[in-house]
Amino acid sequence: MALSLDDVAVLFARHGHTQYAGEPVTQLEHALQTALLAEQQGASASLIVASLLHDLGHMLEDLGDTPTLSGVDDLHQWRIQPFLRGLFGDEVLAPIALHVDAKRYLCATDPGYFGALSADSVRSLALQGGIFDVEQAAAFIDRPYARDAVRLRRWDDQAKTAGLATPDYQHFSQYFQQCLCPASGAAAAHSR
Repeated sequence: MALSLDDVAVLFARHGHTQYAGEPVTQLEHALQTALLAEQQGASASLIVASLLHDLGHMLEDLGDTPTLSGVDDLHQWRIQPFLRGLFGDEVLAPIALHVDAKRYLCATDPGYFGALSADSVRSLALQGGIFDVEQAAAFIDRPYARDAVRLRRWDDQAKTAGLATPDYQHFSQYFQQCLCPASGAAAAHSR
């Protein structure tokens, strides 16, 4: 079942206040900070939307505050895909789907990256398949939208600052209209 834009807003309203797995921010704060970093870097509307929605899959099911402590990878990057497919195309969905593998790529290609990961990101890395080898890293970066996913991943890693002032959800939701699939139109955007 595809979500509408109203449904996306409801997910943030209902679950945005929950702690972002082992970090000093909530789900909503993390999403807003990630989108703000994308906006500040002059990212396209589609990458700003992907940044806002990249962890929405965490809100589909309550797995507790820090699922990685229980050895659970919720596959959030894949679980959200069918729910957003009716609204957005690959320019939004692919960076979301690839942002976990972008962490695996950065660990393989950026010597200082792994050491800067939070404890929860290190735990989730192990659950998500670990660091890419040379061949996996090369194959990853050749995929469409992989470079956007790497940019998103870097913003994702930085978006964990307690108390940081950001624009609100409405500010970033203005980008949705620029990214909607032509088939979704206004009816999909406002249907329930």
